[in-house]
Amino acid sequence: MSEAAKPNRPQFRNIHITQLSSYRLPLAGLVSFLHRVSGLLMFLLLPFILFMLDKSLVSESSFEYFKGFTSGWFVKLVILALSWAYLHHFCAGIRHLVMDNHIGLDKVSARKSAASVLIISVPLALIVALKLFGAF
Repeated sequence: MSEAAKPNRPQFRNIHITQLSSYRLPLAGLVSFLHRVSGLLMFLLLPFILFMLDKSLVSESSFEYFKGFTSGWFVKLVILALSWAYLHHFCAGIRHLVMDNHIGLDKVSARKSAASVLIISVPLALIVALKLFGAF
C-alpha cells in the first residue's frame, strides 16, 4: 500500500507537564486519582499515628500531653486530611470492589458511581470537620 493510500489515524500522545492545568479529567478519573492520593496520604501518616497511639497509651500524663498537642489548629487540619483520606478511600474502595464484580462498568454507571463516592465522602468529611473544630 502506498503512503498516499494509508488512512490518517488519530495520534494519541501523553500530555506534557505544562498541559496539566488545561487537561480536563473525567469524574471517574478524578475519583480514581483521589483514591490513590488518599491511599498514599494514609500510608505516609501511618507511622506518625502509630507513634502517637503508642506514646499516648504509656501513661495518663502522656495521654494528656497528646490531647493538648492535638488541640492545635494545624494538627487538627492534619487529622481532618487523614479523616478525609480514610473516608474517601473507603468509599472509592467499595466502588472498585463493585466494579471488580463487573457491575457498573459502562460510562454512565461509572460516572454515577464516581459522583456517589464524592456525594458520600465529602459530607462525611465535613461532619468530621465540624466535630473536630468544635461546632457540636
